[in-house]
Amino acid sequence: MANVTLIRSDALADTPGYAYASEAAPGTRLIHLAGACPLDADGIVEPVGDLAGQAEKCIENLLVALTAAGGTLADIAYTRVLVATLQNEDLGVVWDVVRDAFAEHDVPSTLFGVTVLGYRNQLVEIEAVAAIAD
Repeated sequence: MANVTLIRSDALADTPGYAYASEAAPGTRLIHLAGACPLDADGIVEPVGDLAGQAEKCIENLLVALTAAGGTLADIAYTRVLVATLQNEDLGVVWDVVRDAFAEHDVPSTLFGVTVLGYRNQLVEIEAVAAIAD
């Protein structure tokens, strides 16, 4: 049985790429993952100026934290994706990377354009909530 059930509604727009809600199965632990940043092992933002590359690094770092908690991407119940930009097109570049990483597990997500993120040269950050079986 899946730890996360994606919920869809015919009463809402059929927007490809994510479900509108999710439900955690009974007997799961909710794990709140801090914003995954595009940092290398030395704490340096990489790759500088590359939205897609930073999104990939964020996913990589999110997976490290998720694995440490005993989960996989299929256990993610919600994501929040932040992109330091004023351009809608930039949001799409990052969203494509996130959607590709999650594949068929199209969890409810919120995509934000923000003015600044915490690290110098940082353009992307991804937060998540997971439901992991006990």
